[in-house]
Amino acid sequence: MGLDLLEQIRSWGQRVPHRVAHSSGARTLSHGELLARSDALAEYLERSLPPSEAPIALVGHKEPELLIGFLGCAKAGRAYVPIDHTLPAARIERIVATARPALVLTPAEVALRSTGEARPTSRPENPHSPHYIMFTSGSTGDPKGVPITRGNLVHFLEWMLAEHPFRGGAEVFLNQTLFSFDVSHMDTYLSLMTGGTLVSLSHDDIADPRRLFRVLAQSGISVWVSTPTFAAMCLVEPTFNRRLLPALRRFLFCGEALPARTAAALLDRFPEAEVWNTYGPTEATIACTAIRIDRTVLARYPTLPIGYAMRGSRVFVVDQYHGVVPAGQRGEILIVGPNVSPGYLHRPDLTVRSFMPFEGEPAYRTGDWGHEQDGLLFWDGRMDNQIKLHGHRIELEDIEAHLCSLPGVLGAAVLPATRGDRVAWLTAYVQLAEGVPGSDSERVAWLRKSLLDQLPAYMLPRHFRFLSAFPMTPNGKIDRRSLAGVPTG
Repeated sequence: MGLDLLEQIRSWGQRVPHRVAHSSGARTLSHGELLARSDALAEYLERSLPPSEAPIALVGHKEPELLIGFLGCAKAGRAYVPIDHTLPAARIERIVATARPALVLTPAEVALRSTGEARPTSRPENPHSPHYIMFTSGSTGDPKGVPITRGNLVHFLEWMLAEHPFRGGAEVFLNQTLFSFDVSHMDTYLSLMTGGTLVSLSHDDIADPRRLFRVLAQSGISVWVSTPTFAAMCLVEPTFNRRLLPALRRFLFCGEALPARTAAALLDRFPEAEVWNTYGPTEATIACTAIRIDRTVLARYPTLPIGYAMRGSRVFVVDQYHGVVPAGQRGEILIVGPNVSPGYLHRPDLTVRSFMPFEGEPAYRTGDWGHEQDGLLFWDGRMDNQIKLHGHRIELEDIEAHLCSLPGVLGAAVLPATRGDRVAWLTAYVQLAEGVPGSDSERVAWLRKSLLDQLPAYMLPRHFRFLSAFPMTPNGKIDRRSLAGVPTG
């Protein structure tokens, strides 16, 4: 492992101690403060906790203390589990139960434990040790933990830093996604590794368009990292252009498919900025392919490619026997290399289904359809019921499992509705037992409230349709193709 992640971050704390490292609302944290306070937290963790591989759970929402927590845990040799406190309490409890952390810290507790003088830690970096554990949606209703090792993260960062000429000590990165969503670690660590400033948008910022564009106008952002859906939302505002963000020079998209119309509009509004499309599941460390989208690419490909494999890793399109298929033929995307996670946390049964050795290297079966054309990789959708909605990876069975757990629900199926090349919303089809009280509108309100007690708002179906019975396929499964023809109003 060539790059010393913590040492490079430390060097910026020493070189530009007064530069803002993180900004969220009215609160800021300098690189010098981040360096000193993460050292203090690391010392507290090492002094207070017995040696163990158990991670530390960090529960908060865009506070500067979360960055202190990330680095403090890493310096103490502990993986961290980022959990956003806007998630339903029941889901947070399940994540914590699955992660089995040695300690759960809130921003207030991080603040309390990160004061005072501390010696810089000199723990050697272990590329095989988990650096963080990201939780994703699970098909059984239980979230899955994905450990990402220090080596995984360093491999990703080395690729991104070689691909993009970020200006040391001068960039301002946008942080749109939650810290519990792995795309956030693209902007966070690229900013930390280059002595940049990370500008976090809170839930309230994004919910209020006037507030959002006021924050953006004052941000000085030069590197935009977000899901394509968020950028498309911003494009609705006519003033979202280079006059609003004169320093913006680079868009980095991840988390879902980038529509050609979104990329074209951004090139029109920001003619001096580069637009990059990236692809990668959580299990392969944020992103593993990339391509710059310019006018030539837009003119040639109506559906945008996801690009070329990251340096030092390989991405193949394979058949069911893991043989590489010819160019133009559809198959499963297989990711091979040092960016692949060791497997799912405490779930060897799930690990063996998706992780495998391939030509002597770790590999991950993505469950994504893809094909190769002109030497470029294209994403052709999910092989199962896992989808991307507004940048969030969702397994539809997760929502179905929670619906079926409610009293009076005999069965449920959740289907995505598409607009163009992206998922626009979800529709839930529900079979209720006889005698469930209320009108249809009252039943919908009850289902919405019940789901919101268990699931994040982004997983909530927009429409609910009640059926007396589900159509069936010949083998006795729910006929989802037939359901897709039921009007949603």
